[in-house]
Amino acid sequence: MTPFISEIVGTFLLMVLGLGVNANVSLQKTYGNGSGWIVITTGWAFAVYTGVVVAGPHSGAHINPAVSVGLAVAGEFPWNEVPSYVLAQFIGAMFAAFCVWLVNKDHFDATEDGGTKRGVFCTAPAIPNTGINLFSEILGTFVLVFSVLYFTDAVISTNNEIIGLGSLGALPVSLIVWGIGLSLGGTTGYAINPARDLGPRMVHALLPLKNKGSNGWGYAWVPVVGPILGGVIAAWVAMLVS
Repeated sequence: MTPFISEIVGTFLLMVLGLGVNANVSLQKTYGNGSGWIVITTGWAFAVYTGVVVAGPHSGAHINPAVSVGLAVAGEFPWNEVPSYVLAQFIGAMFAAFCVWLVNKDHFDATEDGGTKRGVFCTAPAIPNTGINLFSEILGTFVLVFSVLYFTDAVISTNNEIIGLGSLGALPVSLIVWGIGLSLGGTTGYAINPARDLGPRMVHALLPLKNKGSNGWGYAWVPVVGPILGGVIAAWVAMLVS
């Protein structure tokens, strides 16, 4: 389990569960059809927890290019490792998107609306407004990366010895992502992760979906640029106030 493989596996687990809850809520004739936003945000939070539990001990569980870039800007991660992490994250996200399509193929076939099908894979604005949509992605990712930069280890107070929390150490980031989804996610679907959006969007473009409709390429840059800017700004602010 090298860092590269770890980022592939961790991102795969994040995305197969995250896109999976999208499919369960959105596609026709699933048991979860129509169960709503709370189910989606909770599913994504649990997806983050799962990915971080597995990847954390081996790669730090970035599972998001915006986190890798943000940590590098803050001096917490070497720049020369960013490209390999980002590549691994895209591989994991794209393979997960394919698996979610395969598992739900009958339900994709039963769903007529092309926009609903695309929404399983990638995000779109609830109300298109490029400037506000971009700011939404910047702000959501800022909250994520800024919070990650302030994570601390548990210590024994008598001697300040750092102790590990095991798998419970993955809980804080999942709660943060849950909070972002509940509070800020309603405008754009809170991609807050370029690999999460662009990788599956490319898979959507390649898959033989019935009544597929548009791939939404005109919007695709927003959930890539916005999260990267949010991660960079979070790093700058963290360094400024440290």
